[in-house]
Amino acid sequence: MQIIKDSKIDFMNNSRFTILLSGALILAGIFSLIINNGPKLSIDFKGGTLIAVQYTKPININDLRFQLKNVNINGQSFDFSTSEIKHFGDNTSVAVRIANLENEPEKFSQNFIDILKDIYPDALPEDKDDFILSIDKVSPKVGSELSGKAIMAIIYAITLILIYISFRFEFTYAIGAIAAIAHDVIITLGVFSILGYEISLSIIAAFLTIVGYSLNDTIVIFDRIRENMKSLKRESVVSIVNKSINESLSRTIVTSLTTLFVVLTLYFFGGEVIHYFSFALIVGVLIGTYSSIFVASLIVVYMQPKT
Repeated sequence: MQIIKDSKIDFMNNSRFTILLSGALILAGIFSLIINNGPKLSIDFKGGTLIAVQYTKPININDLRFQLKNVNINGQSFDFSTSEIKHFGDNTSVAVRIANLENEPEKFSQNFIDILKDIYPDALPEDKDDFILSIDKVSPKVGSELSGKAIMAIIYAITLILIYISFRFEFTYAIGAIAAIAHDVIITLGVFSILGYEISLSIIAAFLTIVGYSLNDTIVIFDRIRENMKSLKRESVVSIVNKSINESLSRTIVTSLTTLFVVLTLYFFGGEVIHYFSFALIVGVLIGTYSSIFVASLIVVYMQPKT
């Protein structure tokens, strides 16, 4: 099915708009990362304890924060009011993320859960086992190791992509593909930083998915460019690239919309666990489609030898 037939859009001559838009998005993301001292890392990377509980009544986060200002556990006094406290799914569920404590009391998680129970005793479920939704604990050493492995996973993926596209097409195409991938990941990371969303292992998985999705679209367009380069030797590089993108445009739009419908469904109906994962994919699909058409192809045009 072709949504757009016989399109003759001049993509390459709108390169100034592409550069301004991409530059603005990247700079906004980098600026946010700088003022926030980098991305907001989850306990997967920083280490700490994340406890999520379920009450039977709506909970006021500000009131709960006040109640946790001066807490005594095994004779030690703690102030958890500065910890990250937020609703988990709906307003009856609460998640508290606590950084690693230097002198953590024994059975800290269970003691903290007991404190949460004591704060709102009238809002506890009949079955006490339903109160605890999840308990996650990661040590600083494990978090550091996970950070290193996540970075290496992205580096390995980009290196293999560079080698594959250089072999499959040309090195100039590989540079265009890597630039588009970096463009997509940086912008998505910037969006997360601007919105204050955490980067967890699932988000790293989303970034790698974005890399694969963006690369798939880019390779389809590159393949068409290569074919037209052989058959339309008398035409200019800009003309050939425009023609190739227009020939692939219907397929690109259909693929993107189909994928977008799926991730939107996950975002709205998939629950809190995959909420941010699906959000990353939504941003990635939109930015990835844009970069495949405008960014990767534009770089290929600029890197072609001038005749």
